[in-house]
Amino acid sequence: MLGVDSVAFIRKWSTSKPEVTCCVQCGGKLKRSHTAWKKNISTLHGVIQAWSMAYVCANPSCSFPKTYYKSVEADSLAMKHTSYGFDVLALVGQLRFKHHMTIAEITEELTGRGVATSERNAQRLYERYLTLLRSSVTEFVKEQLKQVVDLRKGIMISMDGVQPEKGNETLYVIREVFSGTILVAKNVKSSSTEELKSLIQPVIDLGFPIIGIVTDGQQSIRLAMESLLPEVPYQYCQYHYLKDIAKPIVELDRKLKTGIKKSLRGIRAIERKLVKDNSEDSEIAKDYLAAVRSVLLEDGNPPLDLPGIRVFETSEVIQASLLSCLSKKRAISTPKRI
Repeated sequence: MLGVDSVAFIRKWSTSKPEVTCCVQCGGKLKRSHTAWKKNISTLHGVIQAWSMAYVCANPSCSFPKTYYKSVEADSLAMKHTSYGFDVLALVGQLRFKHHMTIAEITEELTGRGVATSERNAQRLYERYLTLLRSSVTEFVKEQLKQVVDLRKGIMISMDGVQPEKGNETLYVIREVFSGTILVAKNVKSSSTEELKSLIQPVIDLGFPIIGIVTDGQQSIRLAMESLLPEVPYQYCQYHYLKDIAKPIVELDRKLKTGIKKSLRGIRAIERKLVKDNSEDSEIAKDYLAAVRSVLLEDGNPPLDLPGIRVFETSEVIQASLLSCLSKKRAISTPKRI
C-alpha cells in the first residue's frame, strides 16, 4: 500500500493504445474495446500508474473480429500477473546470484531502494526472474555453453537451494559458473537425493563435459552429485565456506556494533538542547550529531564487510575530527574513547 509520501512518486503512463491503428488482417480501422489491464507498477525509479486498452477491428465483415490489439510498450513494463518492473526483476536476480543475498536480505535491499515489498513478494519476484531466464534457454544458450567448452575445455556447474520459510517448497537452481547461464530452476517439495538427481540429469544429458562442481555443501546435493558425477572434482562454495568459518567473528562483530550504537543513542538528548540554538558553535555541533546519527544507520555485508568494524572506524574518525575542532578552540579535555 502506498503511503502519503509515495504519492509524489506515482507517474502516469500515457502510452496505452496499440502501436498500430489498422487491422493487420483486413486493413480496417481499430476501435476501442475495453481496458485490458490497469495497475500500479513498482520500478526502481518510482511507481508507474499504467493501463492498457484493448482495440478491435471496426470492420463488421472482418474475418477476425475477436483479435485484440494492445500496446506492446505498455506490456513491456512488467511481466504478466506481476506489478513489478523488469528492472526490479533484474535487480533481484543480481542480488541473489552475484551478491548471494537471502530472500530476507533482498527484501531489505528493495525496501531501502524505495520498492515496497515483503519477503513473500521478494520470493515471487525471484521465481519470476528464474521463469524469465528459463524461457530463454534455447539453442543460443547451448551455443554459449559450447563457447565455454572451447575456452575452458568443459563447463563448471553449481547448485543452490533457496527455501524462504520452513515447510515451503525449495527452489533449486543449477547454473554454469563461467558464463552464469541458468540451466535448471525448479521448485521441489522434497530435497531428497533422488529428487535432486532428477534435476541434475538433464544437465548431464546436454552432452557437454563437466569439469567441476561447486555447491553450498548441502548433504543431499553432494550425494546426488557424487552418485551421478563421481569422477568430477567437487568444491564447497567459497562464499558459503567463508560465512561458516566466520560465524564466531561475525557474532563478536555484532556485539561490537550493538555496544557502540547503544553508547551513541544518547545524542537525542543533545539534539533537543540545540533545537533553539542558532549560534555558530551550535551549527557545528549539529553537523557532528548528524554524522553520529549516520553511524547508527551503518551496515555491512558480513563476513566480507563487517558492520561492527565499519561503525568503530567511522566513530573514531568522527571522534578525531571533534577533538581537532575542540583543540583549535582551546577547549580540549581528556578524551574518552567511544
